[in-house]
Amino acid sequence: MHSSLLQVVPLPIQRERERHVWFMHDGVPAHFYNTVRHFLNATYPAGWIGRGGLFAWPPRSPDLNPLDFSFWGHMNSLVYEMPVDSAEDLVARIVVAADKINTTPGIFERVRQAFLRRCELCNDTLDRHFEHLL
Repeated sequence: MHSSLLQVVPLPIQRERERHVWFMHDGVPAHFYNTVRHFLNATYPAGWIGRGGLFAWPPRSPDLNPLDFSFWGHMNSLVYEMPVDSAEDLVARIVVAADKINTTPGIFERVRQAFLRRCELCNDTLDRHFEHLL
């Protein structure tokens, strides 16, 4: 999370971010540049996941990213249930969809369980494709 993005996060949570926030980059080759890795090391010391980081992450692995395998698809289906009329309409729908996701009982536990299952499959298949096993 870039520091300017943290402006909407309450101050006590900002102060705790070093211990609770991990940054996971997507393995795009441009994100492997020394300047990017130096920035990540300075911003998230021992707290980022990805190519060149302390914790490796299989390259191009949306199967292991909860935002990719769960959130974006669900958000997309909620936002685009009906055609969007304007930029303002799009923003309003995004806010409503995010709130709906946030207040859905048990959703985060289901995502956590799906993530753990995907990690197990990734290990079981020795980092090979496993989507067909889900």
